[in-house]
Amino acid sequence: MSGLHDQKERAEWVEKAKTLSEALPYMRRYTGATFVIKYGGHAMGDEAVGATFARDIVLLKQVGINPVVVHGGGPQIGQMLERLKIKSSFVDGLRVSDRETVEVVEMVLSGTINKQIVTAINTAGGFAVGLSGKDGRLIEARKLMRVRRETDSNIEKVLDLGFVGEPSRVNPHIIETFTASDVIPVIAPIGVGAEGETYNINADTVAGAVAAALRATRLLMLTDVVGVLDAAGKLIADLSLSRARSLIAEGVIKGGMIPKVETCIAAVEGGAGAAVVLDGRVEHALLLEIFTPHGVGTLIRKE
Repeated sequence: MSGLHDQKERAEWVEKAKTLSEALPYMRRYTGATFVIKYGGHAMGDEAVGATFARDIVLLKQVGINPVVVHGGGPQIGQMLERLKIKSSFVDGLRVSDRETVEVVEMVLSGTINKQIVTAINTAGGFAVGLSGKDGRLIEARKLMRVRRETDSNIEKVLDLGFVGEPSRVNPHIIETFTASDVIPVIAPIGVGAEGETYNINADTVAGAVAAALRATRLLMLTDVVGVLDAAGKLIADLSLSRARSLIAEGVIKGGMIPKVETCIAAVEGGAGAAVVLDGRVEHALLLEIFTPHGVGTLIRKE
């Protein structure tokens, strides 16, 4: 029995060694490359998945890739607002943020969540440092405006979302300083206005803007779905920018996937090499995407 056990264990190690060997060409290809990774959704609520994510981030750094993590935290913000009995509402999926709300948003994102991710990466053997867009004026922001057309009068109405912003400028110097060393930056999606005001920014939008500013090799958007699906519900492995726009216009890409794909398009047009939408619930999704021939998500690229 012991001999059979040893043979089984040996076979498992041989398989692992084979996997490492097959990954080697991809490690060489991406040495020195910067990957911006949007982390959120299901993975952030699962401690085991979060620990695996942290180990994978450390591994990327160890093999010569420069990971930059941008995280969200919508559910956690909602829970804290509920605990504090602060009511909030949404417009087009964006949380209306008055001064009281944005203080809670900053506390949860830049404080609790950011430090949890930093701690997980450091526990896994990395050297992570937490940032928000306010640090070094990393993410300069302006107020985000939304216009809605009244159905009965056809009059356009400007909606005030409070301290909800969008990036006006990303200053990559501070991130580049970190990526040139052994530090892994972990960024909370908080921006700073011209007068020093705090803005709550959608994390996907921040990740796309950071990827463009850094001219990252990849923007990796970890989501709660397998990727972009076609009309039959099957995964689309590869999309050009023009095809992605066509699928949005045709209604094939719909709902919450539209802003994610639009973020990917903007990042690639802004200077990122390519963007990938992939399922963050899959164990080692990052490694499977980066170090295997076909990846596991939807690659969005130039023509």
